[in-house]
Parts: sequence; structure tokens; C-alpha cells
Amino acid sequence: MTYVVTDGCIRCKYQDCVEVCPVDCFYEGETMLVIHPDECIDCGVCEPECPADAIVSDTDPRADRWLPVNAKYAAIWPNITDKGPVPDDADAWKDVPDKEKFLFSTEKM
Repeated sequence: MTYVVTDGCIRCKYQDCVEVCPVDCFYEGETMLVIHPDECIDCGVCEPECPADAIVSDTDPRADRWLPVNAKYAAIWPNITDKGPVPDDADAWKDVPDKEKFLFSTEKM
């Protein structure tokens, strides 16, 4: 099992999850973070730390769309181990639905 970052993270990137991850399995793209599914130890400490509720277990139906995305981009984007700057407008984007359609970027940080 693993945890998965969903589209709730797009344009928010609060990164509170990164601070508590004991195995450093978060990777950062231009507009969101992802979790490397082969590195995640399923401890679950990251899930309650996410202010955007963007992290779910892979057993959650919301993870179906995002597990392959997490796996693909964790192999491309740089690993992060410390909380970095949060976008100034993160709170404004936190509860916006369907952000993937117009805000998801495949670019690295």
C-alpha cells in the first residue's frame, strides 16, 4: 500500500507532509507534489498534515486516477526533504475543484 497525492495539491503545495515523512518519498513539480509509491511505507503520517486534504490511501477511490501520475512524476521530478516556500495564493486555490484541467504542469521545480 501507499499514499497518493491528488489534484487537491495543485497550486497549493503546502508541504507540511514533507516535514513529517520518515522516508523522504515526496517529489516536487511546478504545481504540485507527488509520492513515490515504491518508497512510501504506508505509515500515514502525511495524510492528516495536508491542509488541502490532497493525500489519500491507495485504497481510496480518489487514488485511482492519481496513483499512476504519482509514480510517473516521482521518477522525473526532484526529491524534496524539507518544506520550501508555499505559493502566495495557496489558500485561494485550496478548495477549487477540478484544478487538474487547467493548472496541472509536468514541469520540474
